[in-house]
Amino acid sequence: MTMTPTTTHVTTVAVIGGGQAGLATSWYLTRDGVDHVVLEAATSCHEWTDSRWDSFTLVTPNWHCRLPGYGYDGPDPDGFMTREQVAGWLAGYAPTFGPPLHEHTRVTRLGEREGGGFVLESDGARGPEQWQAEHVVVATGGYHLPIVPGWAPSLSPSVTQLHSAHYRHPGQLPDGAVLVVGSGQSGAQIAEDLHLAGRTVHLALGDAPRVARTYRGRDVMTWLADMGLYDTPVTRYPGGLAAREKTNHYVTGRGGGRDIDLRQFAVEGMALHGLLEHGTGTTLTFRPTLGAALDAADAVYNSINADIDRYIERSGVEAPPATRYEPVWRPASEPTRLDLDAAGVTSIVWAIGYRPEYRWVEVGVFDGSGRPTHHRGVTSVPGLYFLGLPWLHTWGSGRLLGIGQDAEHLAATIVGRIAGSIRGPLTRPSRDGAPAGQRDALAS
Repeated sequence: MTMTPTTTHVTTVAVIGGGQAGLATSWYLTRDGVDHVVLEAATSCHEWTDSRWDSFTLVTPNWHCRLPGYGYDGPDPDGFMTREQVAGWLAGYAPTFGPPLHEHTRVTRLGEREGGGFVLESDGARGPEQWQAEHVVVATGGYHLPIVPGWAPSLSPSVTQLHSAHYRHPGQLPDGAVLVVGSGQSGAQIAEDLHLAGRTVHLALGDAPRVARTYRGRDVMTWLADMGLYDTPVTRYPGGLAAREKTNHYVTGRGGGRDIDLRQFAVEGMALHGLLEHGTGTTLTFRPTLGAALDAADAVYNSINADIDRYIERSGVEAPPATRYEPVWRPASEPTRLDLDAAGVTSIVWAIGYRPEYRWVEVGVFDGSGRPTHHRGVTSVPGLYFLGLPWLHTWGSGRLLGIGQDAEHLAATIVGRIAGSIRGPLTRPSRDGAPAGQRDALAS
């Protein structure tokens, strides 16, 4: 059997991941004339269509969509793009500056090179390749392996199970009631999707908070942006770095944007449960946490609105009067068991998140949970960086609104280290890597 020889390439910076984080990094490196490549396992920004359901919309307003040199310029800045619209918008980014993008090039190993720098092994349409780089930016995001409970295989095979990453629309599930597990952004929106389709829905709540869609005349996320919350470093939030473990607030951009009120869903017939604890066969057990979970989510909702009230008062902004959410439903009891057969539940959608998977990174920069340790994406290993992680530096880090700022910081760090390793100032080639007018700041 003839083995295909490995092709070796040498570059200054290797960016792993061709999504919005990797492309944002490439924009700055291109602007600064830094030799680099972007290695993407599939196609650029493919996850926007590969792992999101058909009715998906952004939960942040369209004006939040900002990447270096590129911003949303459509007719509805306060609206919410659909999955296809976001994918189309992102598809227009790379052509604006021509990144050195290598698609269908999956990095299978990243290790340190003797004498300094890194070696990367990849596989793809062109066969096995090796890349040697002085700097590496891992921009593969933080959501890799869908989480499903270890006891899930012990449930009856008559019950269809899938993770939210693979949910597309109500019609892909068998007839019958559906249990959605998890009340974060994905779980709450998928439960709504099924509910609006007329399916009987059971929802097992976690500890996700909620937020109003609009308050006192404006989108709440626009208020929060004006208040500077998306730019506040994680270390300045209550609990500090522990904020990285928190679940995002549930809300939706569907239908022009609205609240998700699980209590109202209950009024309309959705069955709500506390935290799912265990299951075997067709029997599930829940903790009696439903009432507390609903109350806690509403407390956050009202607390955020109260913060906006104080901001309005301080700044003297004219706005409609303040309001407070009052519960429209309360559980009469806390059921702790559910017989799936008796309830007619034929499928379960797991919406309990993801865990990181970095086994291919053979560099010692991870904590006990397998997450990279870093400060603003800069690790303790010189030349290794991470980008696109939730709360990498601020609340905006995991959003289209904040990725550009993080990319700018890492690119500046790389340029500074390159300049420090050679004599004299960094030489920037004269080629226009970024189009005219896109060299100075983030698009607004």
